[in-house]
Amino acid sequence: MLKQRTVKQLVKTTGVGLHSGTRVDLTLRPAAPDTGIVFRRVDLNPPVELPANAVDVGDTRMASTLDKSGAKVSTVEHLMSACAGLGIDNLYIDLTAEEIPIMDGSASTFVFLLQQAGVEEQNAPKKFIRVKKPVEVREGKGAQEKWARLEPYNGFRLKFFIEFNHPAVDSTGQIAEIDFAEDSYVREIARARTFGFMQDVETLRGMGLARGGSLENAIVMDEYRILNPDGLRYENEFVRHKILDAIGDLYLVGMPLLASYTAHKSGHGLNNQLLRALLAQPDAYEIVTFENEAKAPHGYIRAAAPEWALT
Repeated sequence: MLKQRTVKQLVKTTGVGLHSGTRVDLTLRPAAPDTGIVFRRVDLNPPVELPANAVDVGDTRMASTLDKSGAKVSTVEHLMSACAGLGIDNLYIDLTAEEIPIMDGSASTFVFLLQQAGVEEQNAPKKFIRVKKPVEVREGKGAQEKWARLEPYNGFRLKFFIEFNHPAVDSTGQIAEIDFAEDSYVREIARARTFGFMQDVETLRGMGLARGGSLENAIVMDEYRILNPDGLRYENEFVRHKILDAIGDLYLVGMPLLASYTAHKSGHGLNNQLLRALLAQPDAYEIVTFENEAKAPHGYIRAAAPEWALT
């Protein structure tokens, strides 16, 4: 049986929110089978639980935000991406503020924390959402068109195209693909950082965004070049980060997907629309488990091996 997974023990860290600039204490704790990924606002009285759920995603400006019962948790995508990448099904995430800390702008710190806590299999079958027919969403027209698509696939594969018309971005690879059956999330995706443009900072801060952003937690560009003295971590780090975000956004459906995801200039909002479009079509998906582990997609069998999480 391919089993569900949680962490062995709690771990803690402290950071600041990318958009709020607010200090936040973050605690990751084990959770029982079939709990799912649950965010807990422990700064509220009484504490409020916000399970990872695509239909509870509200604001998607520059991040994915869960909004339920008057409580919010924002910028969840990087931590959700790390959970998906390491195959974590059940986890409590305690927060002392509204926003997940940005750390270094990638998912690598969250991967480290999860590995530090240790990954533990649970005596319950791992549940998947298997996509049975193509589902697609589109926005805009012509050069402004954006789209995202899910198609049937016996595993989990993502392909992303970006187009920013900026010399620093255009000089790097603008297409990237990862297949969980062949590629290591930790090596190939987890270290890709979020990015932004200096000319947008004043506008974003006027909207209450990017108040905690800096060269320490993002790739920052002026009109022509990258300002970070150490440059890029991957030659095509920009598009790899978009895949990192998409993995986290898609994991908000509540279970790992068995699907092929392809997107062109998509973002948090369109990714969430894609999940809602999928859930609105009951004949487009089914929930499956694998009592016989040998019949599970190879990528998920390999992800269940302790040594795989460390690669």
